Amino acid sequence: MIGTIKRTDIPFDGENYQLLEFEDYFYINNDKKVKIKDLGKKVASTNSFFFDYLKEYHIPTSFQSKESDNALKFYSSVEYPFRIKILNCADKRNAKIFNLKENSELSLPIFEVHYGFEKESLVCESHLISFNLCSVEELRLITRISSKINAVLKSFFERRNEIMAEISCYFGKMGDKVFFIGDFSPSSLKIFPKDETVKWTNPYKLSTTTEIKKYTDHLYNIASVK
Repeated sequence: MIGTIKRTDIPFDGENYQLLEFEDYFYINNDKKVKIKDLGKKVASTNSFFFDYLKEYHIPTSFQSKESDNALKFYSSVEYPFRIKILNCADKRNAKIFNLKENSELSLPIFEVHYGFEKESLVCESHLISFNLCSVEELRLITRISSKINAVLKSFFERRNEIMAEISCYFGKMGDKVFFIGDFSPSSLKIFPKDETVKWTNPYKLSTTTEIKKYTDHLYNIASVK
């Protein structure tokens, strides 16, 4: 996962905003912290591109603007303590359970709910309702937004001869409005080329600074092409 993200509240013109500054750190296996030059700048730029892209499809996000090379401005919101992981390909766990080839494309996406960041974080929608983590209506809206995000981005990458295997979606609430709040980091967005002969960096096995840098650069380059 991306290392420290500095969050600063910035009230302005009667609205509450939050500035997120992406730093040049990455956690390998959630424990080893490594520094990579320009990582924060590239992740911030990638996020900015995809947030703007989703806005073109009228997907509600809290993103407002890119404030500097490594800082983005968002509407302040209360973040839901869970994320929606969307799978378009069989990850290691599902491949083992359903006897599939790992990374094989699925005919329909899988929407998983994850609470926390422990290894066993998978929960079901009933947990969210039973423990008052969101309302039924909020869950329906989150699911609907997640589905649209997946459709839009899956098509985006297909046109670039890439497969979007996985994306984790985070959401926040401000008043009665629900927003997509992120994110497009190497930890959350997993893509690989359709052409099996192309050499690629496995986004599920980012265990060295070189691999992290290569994959981050790959996402950054895709988001930099106009």
